[in-house]
Amino acid sequence: MTLSSDMQQWVGRTETAEEVLSPAPLALLAATLDQADMPDTTVPALAHWLYFLPRTPGSGIGLDGHAQRGGFLPPVSLPRRMWAGSEIRFDGSLRTGVAATKTSEIMAIDSKTGRSGKLVFVTVKHRLSQDGVAVVIETQHIVYRDAPTPNAAAPKAETSPDQAVWSRTIAPDPVLLFRYSALTFNGHRIHYDRTFCRDEEGYPGLVVHGPLTATLLMDLYLRHNPAARVGRFQFRAHMPLFDIHPMTVNGCPTPTGAKLWATNHEGHLAMTAVLEVA
Repeated sequence: MTLSSDMQQWVGRTETAEEVLSPAPLALLAATLDQADMPDTTVPALAHWLYFLPRTPGSGIGLDGHAQRGGFLPPVSLPRRMWAGSEIRFDGSLRTGVAATKTSEIMAIDSKTGRSGKLVFVTVKHRLSQDGVAVVIETQHIVYRDAPTPNAAAPKAETSPDQAVWSRTIAPDPVLLFRYSALTFNGHRIHYDRTFCRDEEGYPGLVVHGPLTATLLMDLYLRHNPAARVGRFQFRAHMPLFDIHPMTVNGCPTPTGAKLWATNHEGHLAMTAVLEVA
């Protein structure tokens, strides 16, 4: 698949937003994750996803529940959009009650043809700053895919990479998915509209959010290492998880932090992550 020159013109595009970080979403996230408490003066690792939420009016929403194509992100015509992974550096902790600035830049747009059809990858770098200093720097990878076809090859199933030291099985029911969608103002219909999942995107059930799975991996690590300060976190999605089956988050310590992974009910890898302490 060859990208048009018009599409490549999106590379280098930036947008900036400002917001005072409220502690309220952190308490709601703690309830969603079944945590006893969550700090209300600093933003825990990965909770930065609760801020700078999209504010697209209803008239600007597309069929899939996302903003219509061609705003900040390029107008990729492929119908299915997923968050494929991120690399995140934490140079400190964002503070609640303080103004923050988020600057986003499109770094690259690439295309290829895979076993499941055409793919377009969009790489976006986000910098979250307070008092003029970048605190969280994230490189996000978004993938756009063809619509499903009846004869499409099934994703290759991968098994767990290591023996888990920490493990937790979670039922990602519709209530959990709804609450996380509400926390992140995510209108993507694959997370709450079962008919859309089945008939439009070919999924057997509601799709668990990639960032929710990553957050559950982080939560697993911090439950066992509450005093740790996370310096880097990198995750990659391998295959979707669905609300119709339980999922398991797993981890084991490494000399620099931890290896983490999520598996489906059959033990197949859905996400892998590497965490480094500061």
